[in-house]
Amino acid sequence: MQLDIKDSELVSNYMNGDERAIEVLINRHNARLSGFIYSKLGDRELTEDIFQDTFMKVIRTLKRGAYNEEGKFLPWVMRIAHNLIIDHFRKHNRMPTYDSTDSFGVFSMLGDDELNAERQIIKDQIDSDLAKMIKQLPKDQQEVLHMRLYKDMSFKEISENTGVSINTALGRMRYALINLRKLVEANSIVLTN
Repeated sequence: MQLDIKDSELVSNYMNGDERAIEVLINRHNARLSGFIYSKLGDRELTEDIFQDTFMKVIRTLKRGAYNEEGKFLPWVMRIAHNLIIDHFRKHNRMPTYDSTDSFGVFSMLGDDELNAERQIIKDQIDSDLAKMIKQLPKDQQEVLHMRLYKDMSFKEISENTGVSINTALGRMRYALINLRKLVEANSIVLTN
């Protein structure tokens, strides 16, 4: 598939059954969208989750035939990501508020710095546990994970660096994530704080 096809043509091709068109769209806008999400969240894992949720929503909308933003694909996708980021903050990052009763909770006593320090300690521990588990994966899966997560390489770049097809690189990433999830569950590690 040619990479010089316009987004609108790729959207149309995908809606007409060309499954490869969505892969081209995802790869084309990966860096820009990931950068946008990361700039709001500052967390790589969460960025990846929101990125995937964004494209799941895009795919569902396209499959329903409900897309009508002709020629404005990227702004539409960015708006979906923005809304998912807002939803995330609503669900997970509500800071406790002080209410004017006689009793007050521990959160009204702690400053943001103390809460952030605790989060950093938890994050460092999770990162350390994760690094140990990644070392338990087969070498080819470790390699793809490392390039994708730590070097922020696209699947095209991973494919060029490893000498395998993009589909093979995607497959290795998929199996790496499946195996990592099994290791996380086996080690009873909680990845959310």
